Amino acid sequence: MGKITAAEVNKLRQATGAGMMDCKKALVETDGDFDKAIEALRKKGQKVADNRADRESSEGAAIAKINNDKTSGVIISLNCETDFVAKNDSFVQLANTIAELALSCATKEELLASDLGGITVAEKLIEQTGVIGEKIEIGGFDRLDAAFVGGYIHAGNKIATLVGLSASVEGAEVAAKDVAMQAAAMNPVALDQDGVDQSVIDKEIEIAKDQLRQEGKPEAMLDKIAQGKLGRFFKDNTLVNQDFIKDSKLSVAQYVQSFDKDLKVTSFVRIALG
Repeated sequence: MGKITAAEVNKLRQATGAGMMDCKKALVETDGDFDKAIEALRKKGQKVADNRADRESSEGAAIAKINNDKTSGVIISLNCETDFVAKNDSFVQLANTIAELALSCATKEELLASDLGGITVAEKLIEQTGVIGEKIEIGGFDRLDAAFVGGYIHAGNKIATLVGLSASVEGAEVAAKDVAMQAAAMNPVALDQDGVDQSVIDKEIEIAKDQLRQEGKPEAMLDKIAQGKLGRFFKDNTLVNQDFIKDSKLSVAQYVQSFDKDLKVTSFVRIALG
């Protein structure tokens, strides 16, 4: 066939995001067949993915998206190996595109099977693994549905949170964002004490008892004192009971009730990277 033109190389680059030299090589190898060149680049991505399957992908971008009527949201993390790639504009753009698709998906598996420019999300990730040269995968995936949903993405896309409120009242967007920021900053273990896993409670009680024994407290008093320490644990580590970070005189629950006396935080989800 004739010489591969710059326009053909650029067209392939726009379609795949691969480098100019990789695109030219793929076109040369496939005698200028555009579809076969795309397939060749994807095969390269699969090879890179196979070679890097055991690598740790703890960097990336955590993205939160909420539907138009503020009743449903999703957070995902698009993971990679290095912070350098995580900060790349095209990588963050891909994460946002995938998060938009995730709004209509119930599970991570459904998201991976979704169409993204004529290929599945899973295939796109393999393709981009070949382009970037790092392991790329969907790490976290969480949905949240509520009467009102708000969210927050921490600077640098390292933490994303969603919060559900019991009603869509005046000021709900402000309240939900503030509580989502709280969840991002304070990393609560559960919404309230009822949501704390029993194994966590048992561990905290045992830790408290061990500390009290070391302080020489009588064995007969340990259970009562440990329960008091457990109450403090719930206050510090459950979202609605935490001191509100913008006004420590209020708990998160009390802050939300300042918008409407019946308003409650009903749920939250959080994804963090690094």
